[in-house]
Amino acid sequence: MSSDSAGRRARAFQPREEAARMEDLRSYAVLDTPPEAGFDDMTMLAAYICQAPIALVTLVDDDRQWFKSRVGLDLTETPRDVAFCAHAILQPDLFIVHDAMNDRRFADNPLVTGHPHIRFYAGAPLVNADGHALGTLCAIDRVPRTLSAEQETALAALSRQVMTLLDLRRTSAQLSLVQGRAKVLGGLLPICATCKKFRDDHGYWAQVEQYVQEHAGTDLAHGICPDCARRLHGEEASHQ
Repeated sequence: MSSDSAGRRARAFQPREEAARMEDLRSYAVLDTPPEAGFDDMTMLAAYICQAPIALVTLVDDDRQWFKSRVGLDLTETPRDVAFCAHAILQPDLFIVHDAMNDRRFADNPLVTGHPHIRFYAGAPLVNADGHALGTLCAIDRVPRTLSAEQETALAALSRQVMTLLDLRRTSAQLSLVQGRAKVLGGLLPICATCKKFRDDHGYWAQVEQYVQEHAGTDLAHGICPDCARRLHGEEASHQ
């Protein structure tokens, strides 16, 4: 899909469900994290397949676009209001600018008139299971050009693999958290012999329900065990 239609440069409109999109992005806990080989492999492949000097995995934050991975660019982020990717996340498929100097939305963009002198841009949105575009996998060139149909298909396929990496990364972090909580609950817990309260790491005593909720992220359901039921029924009978 070409984006060379006329228009004036301005900050891209926000996605319709921007608050939910941002909440999803935060849930991945990936912003400002160190480089990772899996994502770097994707940008390397995108640059190679598209024969482009620059390729990026971008995440569109509230007021910036941050690069999880980059090839051929020394920047780590740019303001959102000049980001090509802020436009790309509004599209369901590839967002392509064949010649930024001839597109009135981008002709006076500082990323076009100055470093890195973008002329060509192709961005495939990173869409999660909820349908929110978190960022893009994009290829950039300093000369006007096009992509072949095969290159467009490959870039879109790679973007889906980047999204898979993001999902796996989040799932792994969630599992580590659950395992950590299970380790705490599986260890020796200080409990009052009389009232059965637990003592936390700071020396405070709490009811078992509060302790489990804080350390395992779950609530407790209440019931009466058979022994207590017999004891209670026995006490009731003795008072009749």
